[in-house]
Amino acid sequence: MTSAETTPPNLGAPMIDPFGRTISYLRVSITDRCDFRCVYCMSEDMNFLPRADLLTLEELDRLCSAFIARGVRKLRLTGGEPLVRRNMMSLVRSLSRHLTTGALGELTLTTNGSQLAKYAAELADFGVKRINVSLDTLNAATFKSITRWGELDRVLDGIKAALAAGLAVKINTVALKGVNEDEIPSLMEWAHGLGMGLTLIEVMPLGDVGEGRIDQYVPLSLIRARLANNYTLTDLPDSTGGPARYVRVGETGGRLGFITPLTHNFCESCNRVRVTCTGTLHTCLGQEDATDLRRPLRASADDDLLNAAIDRAIGTKPKGHDFIIDRRHNRPSVGRHMSVTGG
Repeated sequence: MTSAETTPPNLGAPMIDPFGRTISYLRVSITDRCDFRCVYCMSEDMNFLPRADLLTLEELDRLCSAFIARGVRKLRLTGGEPLVRRNMMSLVRSLSRHLTTGALGELTLTTNGSQLAKYAAELADFGVKRINVSLDTLNAATFKSITRWGELDRVLDGIKAALAAGLAVKINTVALKGVNEDEIPSLMEWAHGLGMGLTLIEVMPLGDVGEGRIDQYVPLSLIRARLANNYTLTDLPDSTGGPARYVRVGETGGRLGFITPLTHNFCESCNRVRVTCTGTLHTCLGQEDATDLRRPLRASADDDLLNAAIDRAIGTKPKGHDFIIDRRHNRPSVGRHMSVTGG
């Protein structure tokens, strides 16, 4: 990375949206590609972006650094599957300089776990303290059905490697009607037994995945009610400014999160924005808003044009999303796939 020697001073004006929310969390998709084809995320025959359309790793570094200079304290790398991008660890290494200076509070990533056995120790060496792993089942056949291409043992080996490297791991599980909803108690006990948190997520109506959303959707209010029949769930005040609501499970001692984009609008404290691998800024996951940051990034060697584009986008950040499942037309409320936006 050509910019690895210097860290931009954290002198830029803070990013505050029209509703007084300070933007301090950036999620950056570094690739739309993935080695899985999860049924709620992608169609089986995905058309991925031409590699020439993607920001280079150097451009991603510069873009992230510009946001850090404007007050971003938490940076999450996502995909697709971030660990399948060639040489992506050089980006992690370069961005870790902001941890050293204190400009960045946390560098983390969300992964499907397929490549973790290879990269876990290196991630820890570069200052990553915790990661999220997307895992929806511990049943190998169900795992194959959900991911279409994935191998469960490879993911479990990756999780073991992450824990051995000292990384804190949180499991993210999408609740799927008639697929894994009955397995959630055992998945929770497994995760908590290894010292990992578990967050449950409702199906989000993003992109055409070739299946009806109504066929996949199960409300987490129902899942929570079922769990409450056998476990003691105590609400926690924990808040990251994000979508999850947390409980402590008395019988396991672990933490359980619920992300409910359909049954509960979680936007009142939103502190985050997302940038795609092509440099498109989305200020809301559940809206079709988009701001091109690639053009100003490439138009000038300094960040004046880039910062101006960021300011315009933050100034139009909506109050909340409008997620629905369209039962009449069986279509997503947002056309782009989650793999393009960055999970």
